[in-house]
Amino acid sequence: MLRAGTWYSWPVALAMDTILAELHCHTCYSKDSLMLPGRLISLARQLGLQRLAITDHNVFEGALRAAEIDPELIVPGEEIMTTGGELLAYYVREPIPRGLTPEKTIEILRQQGAVIGVAHPFDSIRAGHWDEAELREILPLVDAVEVFNARVAMPAQNRHAAEVADAADKPGIAGSDAHAYLEVGRATTRLPAFRDAASLRAALASCEVRGHLSPYWVHLLSRYAAWRKKSGWRMPPGT
Repeated sequence: MLRAGTWYSWPVALAMDTILAELHCHTCYSKDSLMLPGRLISLARQLGLQRLAITDHNVFEGALRAAEIDPELIVPGEEIMTTGGELLAYYVREPIPRGLTPEKTIEILRQQGAVIGVAHPFDSIRAGHWDEAELREILPLVDAVEVFNARVAMPAQNRHAAEVADAADKPGIAGSDAHAYLEVGRATTRLPAFRDAASLRAALASCEVRGHLSPYWVHLLSRYAAWRKKSGWRMPPGT
């Protein structure tokens, strides 16, 4: 369990069987990213990541494509916009539509056996942030809270997420929220090895996080990606 104030490193004494996971990452299947699954996977391996969650915005195709390329590395997921804020889902089996209530979204994900997290809950600049009262209502229904997101506008937003997660006795996870290659691995979670939803859920009980905030200009890379797609950019064949 992450405790408020532990931000940039995990404890020195960690079990030898832990792995390093990037739990929030996008591909060119998201509307605001140009990262190709194959190149992203190669980079993740170079960085020493042992699990990489593909959590594209409201689509599942990128996660499936990445899992075809490297099924050992990839955790197929989705970042889902609900009427309350964004959720992260891991080991998704079928895509979840955007725009449902948090409770309905969670219900569908539970039917799939997915692991459920809350994305960047207090980053008020982004559309997917949460009202704190509504977040506290749904916390008993989720498995984890993203307490370190490398793209947040201010460190205090991550600290507040950690405080809320601690108060609810929920594990804290970290993710770079990478939309461009230079962001991959900037925030990671170290936890016991896992290979499916059940083992990930169990591993969350002893996870630790570390990370470095990305410069705020990385959001311009997302805007550039969205502009390129509106201007006619297409995925290379076979992507």
